[in-house]
Amino acid sequence: MDQSMEGESKVKGQWSLIDCDVHCTPLYPDEIVSRLPAYFRTQGLVLPGGPGLPHPTGVRRVDARGPQGEPAGSLPEKMREQLLDAYGVDFAVLIEAKLLTVGVHPDTHFGNEIARAHNDWLREKWLPADPRFLGSMLINLLDPTAAAAEIRRVAGSERIVQVVMTSATRIPLGDRIYWPIYEAACEAGLPVAVHPGAEGKGVAGQFSAGFPASYLEWHTNLSQNFMAQLTSLLCRGAMSQFPELRFVMVEGGFGWVPHLLWRLDKNWKGLRSTVPWLDRPPSEYVLERVRFTSQPVEEPPSNDQLLELLHMMQAERTLMFSSDYPHWDNDSPLRAFPRLPEEMKERIFWKNAAELYRL
Repeated sequence: MDQSMEGESKVKGQWSLIDCDVHCTPLYPDEIVSRLPAYFRTQGLVLPGGPGLPHPTGVRRVDARGPQGEPAGSLPEKMREQLLDAYGVDFAVLIEAKLLTVGVHPDTHFGNEIARAHNDWLREKWLPADPRFLGSMLINLLDPTAAAAEIRRVAGSERIVQVVMTSATRIPLGDRIYWPIYEAACEAGLPVAVHPGAEGKGVAGQFSAGFPASYLEWHTNLSQNFMAQLTSLLCRGAMSQFPELRFVMVEGGFGWVPHLLWRLDKNWKGLRSTVPWLDRPPSEYVLERVRFTSQPVEEPPSNDQLLELLHMMQAERTLMFSSDYPHWDNDSPLRAFPRLPEEMKERIFWKNAAELYRL
């Protein structure tokens, strides 16, 4: 879906652009391992394996590798060239996606130390490399007490704008077991982001219907997991318990949002006695305090259908642009959407993120 040349001109200089999902990665494992306690260094960077359904050609773009074959996303200067400078990005919110699997690692002590090492690596290597980089601190949600302590340790660091954790869990995210994490995030004034990639790995559960048989099935079903997690956050009381809690649903799609909110609101009318902490329609909590990133953009047969979907989910309030650079299906800000109404375009491409992250 091509933007017009006029839209291209605006992206490149006449209005702001905040990319809310950009993937950095260690150049080599020792960048993380060297920051671990001595008793864990001998293990190396061993993370839980998956169900054996790899992407057939690789998840990361080949052209995003460094000049000596360095992994895509491992060199700040390459990211600067291909993303920040190429599209006039004002801010890029960095998320290290591989290490999210600490949240499904059966050794919680090891997972905690990987998260801590990641956060120090991010603050020492990436954030000083360019003032446009914003950081996501990693936590291990399997140990909520340690995760809350890590939030308090890292909170206040320059340009750390959110907490990030895996969307793959044994117990849905609304459960009370995670509430120490949400309390610490609210105390720090930071939103909590969830990102996919660990589904079916380590101690995480699979999708509702069971094990997928191909990468296509796995990738398509990720949105199911996000629907279940958001429903649990509402129905189990987390959003009610913490009025300042804000969530970001990263890389889980958004075509499902209107359907889920309509279904929740309709069922709440007849079943509100089962969730007495929800004192108003569930959709109101979501519209006020949950944000969704745009990549992967659903692609209906016509632009008019996509625009209708954006209106139905009140995208001018809820959606934030993300490229998912340097993944195989990353989106260009010039081609991700058809021509949008001016106010909606500004809200999606920078204003919603600027408000959420208090930039």
